[in-house]
Amino acid sequence: MGGKTLTRADLAEAVVEQIGLPRNESQELVELVLAEISNALADGEQVKLSSFGSFGIRAKGQRIGRNPKTGQEVPITPRRVLVFRPSNIMKGRINAGLSRRKAAE
Repeated sequence: MGGKTLTRADLAEAVVEQIGLPRNESQELVELVLAEISNALADGEQVKLSSFGSFGIRAKGQRIGRNPKTGQEVPITPRRVLVFRPSNIMKGRINAGLSRRKAAE
């Protein structure tokens, strides 16, 4: 896989190139969108992005885990975890990219 990681700066640069906003406004726009998504998830709301996927929060109960070094049983506290479910469109785009790479090899 070894591909490049997409960063906030990359997103802001894409806004500059695609829309033509100044860099500082593009960075603010990216930050606003990410903050809105983060706040909604922190409040327990589900976030759906059409043709991309949905983000949600899943509650995990307390359970017993095991320390891999010592083998000692340790309680794992209840927590909330972030889950992502890609849309069927996104799954199709990802799988189409894999088939193109295999054909190129």
